[in-house]
Amino acid sequence: MFRFKRLYGFMIQSFLPVFLMTFFICLFIVLMQFLWKYVDEMVGKGLELSVLFELFFYAAVTMVPLALPLSILLASLMTFGNLGERLELLAIKAAGVSLLHVMRPLIFVVGVISVLAFFFQNNVLPQAQVKMWTLLYSMRQKSPELDIPEGVFYDQINGYNLYVREKNHKTGIMRDMMIYDMSQGFDNAMIVMADSGLLKTTPDKKYLILTLYDGESFENLKTDRTNSYTNIPYRRETFSLKELLIPFDANFNRMDEGVMSGQYIGKDYNELRVTIDSLNCIVDSMSVEFTNKLNKSGYFSIYSENIPTDSAARAKTIERDLEAAQKIDLDSLWMGENNQRRQLYLSRAIERANSYRVDYLFNSITQDDTRHTIRRHQIELMKKFTLSLACLIFFFIGAPLGAIIRKGGLGVPIVVSVILFIIYYIIDNTGYKLARDGVWEVWQGIWLSSAVLLPLGIFLTTRATKDSAVLNLDLYADFFRHLFGKDKVRKVTLKEIVMVAMEPDVAYRRAEDLTRQCRSFIANNPRLKYAGYWLKGYDLNVIQDLATSVNSLVEYTSETTHRMVATKLMDYPVIVAERILSPSHIKPLDILAMVFVPLGVPMYLIANKRYKNLIKNIESVCQCNADLMVLLQRIEDDNRTNK
Repeated sequence: MFRFKRLYGFMIQSFLPVFLMTFFICLFIVLMQFLWKYVDEMVGKGLELSVLFELFFYAAVTMVPLALPLSILLASLMTFGNLGERLELLAIKAAGVSLLHVMRPLIFVVGVISVLAFFFQNNVLPQAQVKMWTLLYSMRQKSPELDIPEGVFYDQINGYNLYVREKNHKTGIMRDMMIYDMSQGFDNAMIVMADSGLLKTTPDKKYLILTLYDGESFENLKTDRTNSYTNIPYRRETFSLKELLIPFDANFNRMDEGVMSGQYIGKDYNELRVTIDSLNCIVDSMSVEFTNKLNKSGYFSIYSENIPTDSAARAKTIERDLEAAQKIDLDSLWMGENNQRRQLYLSRAIERANSYRVDYLFNSITQDDTRHTIRRHQIELMKKFTLSLACLIFFFIGAPLGAIIRKGGLGVPIVVSVILFIIYYIIDNTGYKLARDGVWEVWQGIWLSSAVLLPLGIFLTTRATKDSAVLNLDLYADFFRHLFGKDKVRKVTLKEIVMVAMEPDVAYRRAEDLTRQCRSFIANNPRLKYAGYWLKGYDLNVIQDLATSVNSLVEYTSETTHRMVATKLMDYPVIVAERILSPSHIKPLDILAMVFVPLGVPMYLIANKRYKNLIKNIESVCQCNADLMVLLQRIEDDNRTNK
C-alpha cells in the first residue's frame, strides 16, 4: 500500500514553487518573442487595450506547449541542484535512500502534468489557436491609424496619396496640401492642390471628410468612347471651400471564427482522425480515377471505356486492346495521306498531348495539395502526444543533471537549460519541416526530437543513480589527451604534515629495483614486426606490473615534506597498459585482421607509435629514478649529519 512519506512532501514542496516560477518566466519570454514577431501587425492601428489584452491572453495559451517543457527542465535542474549544493541530497543518500526513490514523488507530479498537457493540447489549445489567429488576421485587415506625416507622401489611404508640407498639431490644420485621387483608376486620376485643409472622421468611422480651403483641382474626363490619347478632355476647378468624402473604414471588424475552426489548428483528436480518413479516401478515389484515365487513353481512343476492376479481367481487356492497336499500320496510313492531312494529324496529336499533360499536371497538383493537408493534420495529431512525452523526457534529463552538477540558483541551471532547449528546439523544428514538406514520414519528423533526447535522459538517470562522475572534466581531458597522443600528467601535492614519513634508504632501494625492472623490460621486449604484432602482441601483464611499480614508488615517496622530492615525483610519467598494444588473442580474428591490410596496417602503425611512446616513458622513469636517488642520498646524508 502506498504511504505518503515526509520525504515526498518535502520534494513536492521544493519542486512546485520553483516550477510555477519558471513556468511563468518561460511563458513571459516566449510571449515576448511572439510580440516581437507580430508587433508590426498591432502598432499604429489604434487598437483598444481590451483587444490587445485578449490577443496576448490567447497567445500566452498557445505558447504553453513551448514553455512547459523548458520550465520542467529548469525547475528540476534547480530543485536537485539546490539539494546537492546544500548537501541535503547527500544526507538523503547517506540515510540509504536512492536517487530514484527521491525522484518518485516528482515523477508522479510530472506524470500528472503530462496527462493534463495532453488534455490541454486536445481541448483547450485548438480553441485558443482559433481565437488568436482570428484576432491576428482581423488586425492585419484593419486600416492603420490615420497619422499624416509632414514633407512626405502618405499612401495608407486606399486609392489616395496625400502630401502635407506643414501641420499644426494643436489645431490639426494642414498647409500646402497636394492630393492624388486615383480611386477611379490611373487614367482618371484627379489632382487637388489646396492652401490648407482639415481632416476628420465620420461618427461611424467609415469615411474621412477632407475639408480644403483656397485651392484648385484637375481631373481627366476620359470615357470609354475616348480612344485618342492626344486629345483627352479635363476639368479644372478653382475653389475657396471643397469637401471630399473618402471611404476609410477605421473600425475593428472581427473575422468569423468558423473559417479558422475548420482548419487543422482548430480540431481535436477525434476531428483530426475523421478528417485524415476522409482526405485519404479522397486521394485514393482520385488516384483510381486518374489510373482509369491513363488506362483508357491510347491510339485514337480505341481502348475500352469500362475497365473491369478484377485484375484478371483487367489484364485480358488491356491485352485485347493492345492487340487491336498493334494491327493498325500507322506508317501506311501516314504515307497514304497528303501534306494537308498530315499537318492536321500532327496538330491534333499535339493538341491532345497538351490536353493530357495539362490534365495530369492539374491532377498532380490537386493530389499534392491534398496530401499536404493530410500531413498538416497528421502533424497536429501527433503533437498532442509529443508535448506529454517531452515533459517526461526533460524531467529525466533535468533531475539527474541537477544531482550531478549540484549547483542551485539561476546561474548554471539557466545556462544548461537554455543550451539543451535550443538543441531540442532545433531538432524539433527540423523534424517538423521535413515532415511538413514530405521529405520524411510524419511520425519520423515529429518524434525525432524525442528519439534524440530520450537516450540522453536514460543515460543521465543511469549515471546519476550510480553516482558516476559524468561531468568530471578531468576524465574528459584525459580521454582527449590520450586520443591525440598526449600522456597523462602526474599530480603530487606537497604535504605539510606526514603521519608516517618515508624512509630515504627504503625509497632509494625501491628506485634501484624499479630501474632494473625498466632496463629488463626494454631489453626483453623489442619492437615487434607486423606479423609478430598480430600473432603475439606485447605482454600487457608485464606493462601493468611496471606501471604498478612506478605508482607504488611515487605513492610511497610522496609521504615527505621535502619540496624538491615532491617536485621530482611530478616528473614521473604515467605508464598505461594500452589495449591496442595487444590484439584480441583470438587467433582466427588476429589472422583475419593481419590479412585484411586496410584494417591491419593502420592499427599496427598506431600500436607501433604508442609502443615507442611507452619506451620513451620508461626511459624517462629511469632518468627520474637517477635524479631521485641523488636527492634521497642527500637527505640521508643530512639526517646522519644532524644526528
